[in-house]
Amino acid sequence: MSFSDDVRSAFRRGETDAVVRMSTAEIERARAVGDAASEVEARYSLARVAIRGGDLPLGEARAREALDVALRSGDRALEERPRHVLAAVARMAGDLARARDLYRESIALNEALGQPEIVNSETHNLAFCELGLGNLAEARRLFGVSRARVFLQGWDDFVPYVGVGGAALASAEGDHPRAARMVGLADAAFAALGQVPDPDDAADLAAVRDAAIEALGPAGFAAEHERGQRLDPRTAFDD
Repeated sequence: MSFSDDVRSAFRRGETDAVVRMSTAEIERARAVGDAASEVEARYSLARVAIRGGDLPLGEARAREALDVALRSGDRALEERPRHVLAAVARMAGDLARARDLYRESIALNEALGQPEIVNSETHNLAFCELGLGNLAEARRLFGVSRARVFLQGWDDFVPYVGVGGAALASAEGDHPRAARMVGLADAAFAALGQVPDPDDAADLAAVRDAAIEALGPAGFAAEHERGQRLDPRTAFDD
């Protein structure tokens, strides 16, 4: 496996210390040999660690360092991950209008680069911005577009995030039993892959969970959550 594959897998498994150790060493190696792609990946990984730890300013600073390296290289493809992190920081900081603009720019960049899977993940993130801005109809449309692509293309790694989006939408609509089931679906899908959610999605999932527990009570939430864990993601949205 490449450094990129190794470090991203470690991050998805929640192995933060390993990500920091690998990325710090890779920055030194990459700078010594002029490997811009690996340096960007390593700095991007450190940005994600900072965000997962709740330090948004540090995450933004590290993402900007990665973007600076990408811009100096002249390779637009290297800009993609740092720009994604900057959008995520804006979203998590509550600056949803700016995050929406940044995600739209990221979608345009990835369309130009011919990266449909990343276009889809950024569409999912854009849906969260619209949801937070109160545009439920547009959020529902975007979540639906993203979900359909996931199942059509067989992007199995994104199935848990389909559940996260469904949970957030149900919560915003006041359907807390459905939200609890969608949390259960997402939890089961992450567990099946041996992964943990990205920091921004983890925050959204926690907010939905807390709202559902408050609305349903712990026992009511647990019952719906258990039902959700047994749902088939491909048919869970048919009702």
